Amino acid sequence: MPDHQKSADSGPRPQRVVIVGSGFAGFTCARKLCRTLAAAGDDTEVVLVSPTDYMLYTPLLPDVAGGLIDPRFVAVSLTDALPRVRLIVATAESIDLDNKTLTVAGEHHGTRDLTWDRLVLTPGSVTRLFDVPGLPEHGRGLKTVAEALYLREQLIRQLELADHEEDPDIRQARRTVVVVGASYAGTELVAQLRALADTYATRRGFDPSEIRFLLLDMADRVMPEVGEKLSDQVLSVLRGRGIDIRLGMSLKELTGDRVVLTDGTTVPTYTVAWVTGVTGAPVLSTLDLPMERGRLTVNADLRVPGHPDVFAGGDAAAVPDLTQPGKVTPPTAQHATRQGKILARNVAASLGIGAPVPYKHRDMGLVVDLGPRFAVANPLGLRLSGLPAKAVTRAYHTYAVPRGLNRWAITLTYLTNAVTPRPLTLLGLVSPEEASFHASEGIRHQV
Repeated sequence: MPDHQKSADSGPRPQRVVIVGSGFAGFTCARKLCRTLAAAGDDTEVVLVSPTDYMLYTPLLPDVAGGLIDPRFVAVSLTDALPRVRLIVATAESIDLDNKTLTVAGEHHGTRDLTWDRLVLTPGSVTRLFDVPGLPEHGRGLKTVAEALYLREQLIRQLELADHEEDPDIRQARRTVVVVGASYAGTELVAQLRALADTYATRRGFDPSEIRFLLLDMADRVMPEVGEKLSDQVLSVLRGRGIDIRLGMSLKELTGDRVVLTDGTTVPTYTVAWVTGVTGAPVLSTLDLPMERGRLTVNADLRVPGHPDVFAGGDAAAVPDLTQPGKVTPPTAQHATRQGKILARNVAASLGIGAPVPYKHRDMGLVVDLGPRFAVANPLGLRLSGLPAKAVTRAYHTYAVPRGLNRWAITLTYLTNAVTPRPLTLLGLVSPEEASFHASEGIRHQV
């Protein structure tokens, strides 16, 4: 490696904490750690390695795909939010635990190594792909801004093409959307796309029922995480909006203009969203360490066993659930944010500031936005649905976005959309290639 690429790491330097990933866990860890170090008068350098210069509030990506929220409002500037952090916009390619180096590669510079004294692995997750022929080429996920924007524009583009299509079979295929995954993200996505399609049909003067939505999942119910009662309500509401829900079902094959279901049924379509499960980011595969379903095994204090200077949390880590022995915490934003705070505390403790603690949580419930006038939520065990749940859901997400300017913009957007229809402008911002699993999520192979 050329010496000039190593110059930034040469010579005497203070201790360095390198955080990989700017998702909920990494962002929260960096922010809290900087505050802790500043309060203690510690000059430890905090470096954040991220492929983007923003923290993405992923729970609102279905709203972006549905044309409800501008993508800028769910992207929190790292430079503005973390002024004490040294930001390196690059992708973590590999990790050498023995030599304490991290190899990174950026769009505007070559490959280089970063040394570290403490390493925090929070690279997040990517869409879990299965061995389904045609999936990497013709399916799209919902983990990035590019994917969300692509799904929105793909739907509008296909609806516009259908308006001028004389062949009724091709017209119906263009007006058919298949979403695989009936958990949080997939259910919210199909609800928001349905609302966008209804707006389009109404303004173009045809029956919204001519636009077909198919929601698939191998599970035996929609959103089992919310409990049977709320799950049944979700199922009833979605079917009432004309969404064809098929449980115990997935995809067998995809092509550019059709999908084959696992029961052999062929469904002509040009729009397929694959939102069914996640696995740890690809960089984790470069480590010769124990993994659990694609996530790095860690202790309750979020340290990697056998490596006391390495910590991990968020979607990338299989964190023991101390409230349910034998289980690990699910990959949710709620857990990632809380783990980010514990990571900061325990990293600081490893530097001689404070004492470490294990990660133990109290379930605060969940909120799920299901399009116009409906949501489900169970804050602190209180089961809500309909408009009360909608109010709680929007209030929670607005509060949880970690920057005042973004919260203000999202609030104004919700108020505006209460009295105006969703915009239908087709801007052509994202190409199919840019929204592919490889380009948008960095998935180079089946994981």
